[in-house]
Amino acid sequence: MKRKVAEQIVRNPDKYAHHDRVFLNNPVVMQGMGLAPLVVLATSGKNAVMLAVAVLLLLTPSRLLACLLSWFVPLKDEQPSEEELEKKLLPRGLIYCGSAAVVYFAMYPVLNALFGVDLLSLGVYLPLLTVEPLLIYRFGRVQERPRKAVSKGLRITFGYALILLLVGCVREWLASSTIFGVAVGRHAVLPMASMPAGGFIVLGVVCAIWRGIASWRKKDLRTEADNIVALQRQKEGNHEQ
Repeated sequence: MKRKVAEQIVRNPDKYAHHDRVFLNNPVVMQGMGLAPLVVLATSGKNAVMLAVAVLLLLTPSRLLACLLSWFVPLKDEQPSEEELEKKLLPRGLIYCGSAAVVYFAMYPVLNALFGVDLLSLGVYLPLLTVEPLLIYRFGRVQERPRKAVSKGLRITFGYALILLLVGCVREWLASSTIFGVAVGRHAVLPMASMPAGGFIVLGVVCAIWRGIASWRKKDLRTEADNIVALQRQKEGNHEQ
């Protein structure tokens, strides 16, 4: 671990963890975002891959477009007044949803070329991604800059894709003893894993384990950072002497 990173962790460990949207602050595990596609559609590795590619093509471009357009009605404070919210929330919401819809129409031919009729298995939940909180929750938040929109969008995309693939493969294995159609067992462990109710159960277990590991990792990072900073300060003190 570099000293600069260690100092950031010691100074504000929660802020450091907040920026890690892949593992320590995964949007699904920690904020409960994007649950509908996970529970209803991520029933197999193949479905998970299609959803992950859709999110990859949709989330960051639509977030960047909405970021640029929303400068016409920016929210400049973390806690804006009620008067400002009344004026700006509706147009900002329309901008974010409209941006996602525009990007969706642009990326659908790409998805169709990649997956063909298999896309039909995603049903209405694919276009519903355009109003998914993962994409549009920023409409009520303080205005962000394009660079941050791209950076954060990519991190959220990879974090969401990771849990999509994990949950999809686990559910396929539990429901049919296969992963990506390849047999990995003789008997289904939990046939209901292919149903939404089973999806909630699997997701709940995955999130519980994930949160436990993330909590342990945060403590481990803090201990490592404390040791590095203390060692560096000790070396600096010896040099001064």
